[in-house]
Amino acid sequence: MPLSSRLLAAGFAGLVLTATAVVPASAAPVSPGRTVAAGDVTAAATSARTSATEARRVGGVKTPDLRWYSCYGWAQCATAEVPLDYDNPYGEQTTVALLRVKATDQKHRIGSLFVNPGGPGASATTFALLSSGVLSSSLLRRFDIVGMDPRGIGSSDNIACFKDTRRQTNALKGMNVAFPVGKKQTKAYLASVRKLAVGCSTTGRRLAGAMSTAEVARDMEVMRRAVGDKKLNYLGFSYGTALGQYYANMFPDRFRTIAVDGVINPRSWVGSAKTGNTIQDVRLGSAKGAERALARILELCDLAGTTKCSFAAGDPVKRFAALAARLKAKPITVQGTTITYATFIGAVLSSLYGEQAPEDVTGIAADLWTLTAENASQADVTAALARVRRNRAFAYDNSLDAYAGVMCTDGRHPATSSSWPAKVAKASKRAPYFGAAWAWASAPCARDIWTVHDEDAYTGPFTRRSRNTVLVVGSYWDPATNYYEAVGSAGQLGNARLLSSDNFGHTAYGSSACVDTAIDNYLLHKALPTTGKVCTAAAPFATANPAASLTTATAALDLTTVTKEQIAAQGRPAADAAKQRPPVTRGPF
Repeated sequence: MPLSSRLLAAGFAGLVLTATAVVPASAAPVSPGRTVAAGDVTAAATSARTSATEARRVGGVKTPDLRWYSCYGWAQCATAEVPLDYDNPYGEQTTVALLRVKATDQKHRIGSLFVNPGGPGASATTFALLSSGVLSSSLLRRFDIVGMDPRGIGSSDNIACFKDTRRQTNALKGMNVAFPVGKKQTKAYLASVRKLAVGCSTTGRRLAGAMSTAEVARDMEVMRRAVGDKKLNYLGFSYGTALGQYYANMFPDRFRTIAVDGVINPRSWVGSAKTGNTIQDVRLGSAKGAERALARILELCDLAGTTKCSFAAGDPVKRFAALAARLKAKPITVQGTTITYATFIGAVLSSLYGEQAPEDVTGIAADLWTLTAENASQADVTAALARVRRNRAFAYDNSLDAYAGVMCTDGRHPATSSSWPAKVAKASKRAPYFGAAWAWASAPCARDIWTVHDEDAYTGPFTRRSRNTVLVVGSYWDPATNYYEAVGSAGQLGNARLLSSDNFGHTAYGSSACVDTAIDNYLLHKALPTTGKVCTAAAPFATANPAASLTTATAALDLTTVTKEQIAAQGRPAADAAKQRPPVTRGPF
């Protein structure tokens, strides 16, 4: 996808604890102490129950009659009205959209599997339509795959913080950079941040004040009843992991399975009285995770050598730093294309999201090294430029309204927007390459400019002991959801099991048969991986490095930007078709 969609989103959010420890390649995962087998009698006997307040809120809503109709060739669609405010169930309503792909083996169907790809702002209905090409055949056989677009997002009633596209475009033009560099860009960026926050707090306040993650969890509980399931089954990626954990704490006795992959610790997401004046990424550690992934890639590149890694000549760490310094000192313009330091860092962060991160990151670096070299040949420049153009930043993505509507309403944030430049400077000292991109993430949430609130947002506890076990999946080298977020979540949940993976890229599902089998067995049979289980993904730089370092195989459709119409036009994948990684890179998480 265009870099700004991924980086402005990725820079517009942060998805372990703000730990400084580095996970070495050979490190064993940190296993939480309190884990119990699914179905354990003691766990069931001591598990929490849905609170009287939440039971009253969702219980006061009549179960919607979902009038499913055929859509997009192999799916069914429906919409439902839910209360804007669950304390007033018969008051103002908002519409949520659902899409399901029915289980291929209805005779042995377990129930519905609700899915969410993250964001916040990514479409769960689009993810459900894509499920045939992403999820395993065993899941597709036994579950109806259901996507519910959260309120304000996708095919549900949309949040709109500006009256029209012209106003939106003009207001947000200062954010058409990966992240601001220098006083001029910073001033323009802050001006746009203020306009976004004010727009969402005024024009968009109807939904912005009612689209916290807690409201989505309540909507999902009502939709669970609507599809006829006694218990919820859920698979969430990235920000969708926060939604899963909210549900597990708000409705701890109402789910069968909840699997979360690419984990946000909701305590970090929300913050506390003690941490509320810090930038969100100081709590989340996304920039630290990205720095760690980059360092590991450069280390492996050096070990692989020049025959397998195009950036291995000399010391890759020092060459990367030198390249960054070159672009900081002087952006380059080649054949009309300007490449700045922010463009470079943005392209690297964007590429860290994919499973081919080692090859793509070092390929970008190698190409830009050529472009910035004074003695580069014209042929080398032309070839490198063609590859770099596929990774440069483009225009602002419209998902910012939706992302800010959730992030700013969910958690605690610093008091003033004017404090952000100083906080960004500190973030850049902690994480030199990616600190700024992630630190600017929550700038619209400053309390002096974001003034709309959801009085029913859930802020914890996130430690309730659920009747059934939550499966928490974390990847060592995830650039968006730091591995320690998964460790923290698994440790604080009253009944959880941690599965670790050493894969590159954002989230783990699809990175190895080990991960897929573990998640599938849990969802299908409630079978948990052994305590301390670590899955190993394919090693990077395994083959000789081609000259065209960024020319990796791509899908016919870009799953991060594809529309439902494009998916339907291509047709449903065959049952034995190769699977793709979940399209979780659309949003910041």
